[in-house]
Amino acid sequence: MLRSIGHNLGWLVGSRGVVAVLSLLYLGIAARTLGVTGFGRFSLITGAAQALATLVAFQSWQVIVQFGVGLSHGEDEPKLARLFRGSFVLDLGSALIGAALAIAILELWSDAFGIGATLKRAALIFTVVQLVTIRSAAVGILRLRDKFRLAAIADSITPIARAIGAILVMIVHPTVQAFLAVWAVAEVLTSATYWGMVAHIGDLKLLWNGIGFKRMIRENDGILNFALSTNASSTLALASKQLPLLAVGNELGVAAAGTFRLAAQLAQSLGKIGQLISRAAFPEIVRALQEAKDHAVQRIVLRTVVMSTVAGAAIMLIALLFGKSVLKLVGGHVFGQGHLVLVWMAAAGAIDLVAVGLDTVLTARGYAGRIFLIRIVSVAVMLATALVTLPLWGEVGMAIAVVAGSVTVTSLLFAITYAKKSQSV
Repeated sequence: MLRSIGHNLGWLVGSRGVVAVLSLLYLGIAARTLGVTGFGRFSLITGAAQALATLVAFQSWQVIVQFGVGLSHGEDEPKLARLFRGSFVLDLGSALIGAALAIAILELWSDAFGIGATLKRAALIFTVVQLVTIRSAAVGILRLRDKFRLAAIADSITPIARAIGAILVMIVHPTVQAFLAVWAVAEVLTSATYWGMVAHIGDLKLLWNGIGFKRMIRENDGILNFALSTNASSTLALASKQLPLLAVGNELGVAAAGTFRLAAQLAQSLGKIGQLISRAAFPEIVRALQEAKDHAVQRIVLRTVVMSTVAGAAIMLIALLFGKSVLKLVGGHVFGQGHLVLVWMAAAGAIDLVAVGLDTVLTARGYAGRIFLIRIVSVAVMLATALVTLPLWGEVGMAIAVVAGSVTVTSLLFAITYAKKSQSV
């Protein structure tokens, strides 16, 4: 099992290595081209769009892996087809709801974000594209089939398209609207590639044949609760990524949001290994649990926690030694003032890494609801801390609040994992 996780992780690391390098390129181009204020406005629009997309989206890739691992071709193929199609329907429904919410939000609060008529139209188009280019079900199908190489190829389309587009925008038409258009095109291309990969392995036809949404729900006991719980947990997890940016923009203005966004993005890039470990390990952990291999699961948890701890220490060392230089290199001298934000956000990412294996195992065991409650507590702690630290220390205060939320998540996940282990002894 560890070998399978390592193989899966290898493809994901290769893909994310490309993402990390290219993200520095296109973020640097956007930051230098738009300036602090323009980049701040761009960041608020993209951050709000991502927050909305995560708010309404179901983590259907986890649904497919959780309920599809035990199925195989043959007599279970129709059931698997209904699972694929049902997950796609959940994605489609959430996209339509999100699009309606986006229209309402922009109509009501565009002035508060400093968005004029022309920029509002571009922001609306970008947000709707972000919502309708659904691919979570496609991601789940590829991971269920262990097609991590194909998923890695599809995942690399976004940074490649953004990097090429950013260079063209810088030369031809350096505006916020143009960068939004490039980001939107990248989403379309990535989604098309994912679904093209699903068609390539023959599962798109299987998906279209899976008629019977109500039957799918009956066949998979607890699937709606699992879908709702993972959706809620992912929404709250994102709150620690996007809400701070929106709070900084609301309290301190778009220029501060620009600085915060670049520093936070660099910190998140350093912490991508946590997502990779989770995505690579989840299918194998589900299989081990269904085969009653508890000893194998415990071994995976121990190793992932050790790996995450080492990676977290490395992240902090890099942020402390090179953070300010990288910020200046990517965004220009003016962004160097975000150094302390980068350090605190890197600390939050390092702490989150330690909880990766615990979160993954608890989700695979069916404790998504408890993880959701933990996320509620952590967001509440983050917001309560921000009420004190944001007025005192600005962007740095918000980053400190994010660290408080991360400490809360990790501590509670350790507590619940230890409790479950004690009960099983």
